[in-house]
Amino acid sequence: MHRPRGVDMQTEKKRDRIAVLIPCYNEALTIGKVVRDYRQALPDADIYVYDNNSTDETARLAREAGAIVRPEPRQGKGNVVRTMFRDIEADCYLMVDGDDTYPASQAAALCAPVLEGRADMVIGDRLSSTYFTENKRPFHNSGNMLVRRCINMFWKRGRHVEDVMTGMRAMSPLFVKSFPILSQGFEIETEMTIFSLANSFRITSMPIQYRDRPEGSFSKLSTFRDGFRVLRTIAVLFKDYRPLLVFWTLACLLAVFSLGLFLPVLGEYMSSGLVPRFPSLIVSGFCMLAALLSFVSGLILDCQRKRARQAFEIQLNVLTLLLRQERTAAASGGDRPARDEQA
Repeated sequence: MHRPRGVDMQTEKKRDRIAVLIPCYNEALTIGKVVRDYRQALPDADIYVYDNNSTDETARLAREAGAIVRPEPRQGKGNVVRTMFRDIEADCYLMVDGDDTYPASQAAALCAPVLEGRADMVIGDRLSSTYFTENKRPFHNSGNMLVRRCINMFWKRGRHVEDVMTGMRAMSPLFVKSFPILSQGFEIETEMTIFSLANSFRITSMPIQYRDRPEGSFSKLSTFRDGFRVLRTIAVLFKDYRPLLVFWTLACLLAVFSLGLFLPVLGEYMSSGLVPRFPSLIVSGFCMLAALLSFVSGLILDCQRKRARQAFEIQLNVLTLLLRQERTAAASGGDRPARDEQA
């Protein structure tokens, strides 16, 4: 006898484990409302608040609102996200900020493409909706535009990312468990986006409404210090993912400079048989040698990058198999595993 369709749908819904990840530092003014809003929007989700050395009542208020609260002593958003990704198991990970700037009403819509297997990352796009009218910090506006322009220029490959720095995005287990986090601070969103682009994960963007922080709530993001770190992260990751282009460009610049010093010396030698400018000749020789070293270094690093990419693809295949086996075992086990105890 066939099982009723409604029972199948309920079982499948029960199998979808959604984890809402909220990294927090001194968000006592808003964290209770954020937890309650996402509990209402995603009633079956586990809501995790990782307290990053808050000096206010963030942890207590989050726990009272029904969140699973855990401490993370290493300061910095990147450190918090690293611990979250290692500790938590789910079918969909929804990361949001604890400052009540991202409405919970769009949470289910962001999770849907991940749960349906259509995307590995769904980016909550603030910049296409209300960000520029709600945000009161003009340098943050221009900084978001600059970062978006840089990443789309270096990693576009037919895909355009609308919002790189957004704090709201849904992610698949495959992405979360394969992402090697190196950042420690607010540059984590940039690193996350670049990693997904460079490794051809399925990315989609969804416009979301953004609202500014409520009065009395202050951003922990330093416009210039963290902005510099984000730009430095882009430069370092571009060198890591595109070494051939970086080192060949450097080799060409050094070679042109070397020739610019060498050709006048060569002209004088051809006309008089003398080399009156030995320092220019010596510098030219060293610059050409550096250009050749840069050229060879680019070739070697590019070969290593391709080998690493091949190994990573194999690891993704193994990880996919392990995640599929885990999901099958959880489904055959019947009831959903009990939630973690609140810390």
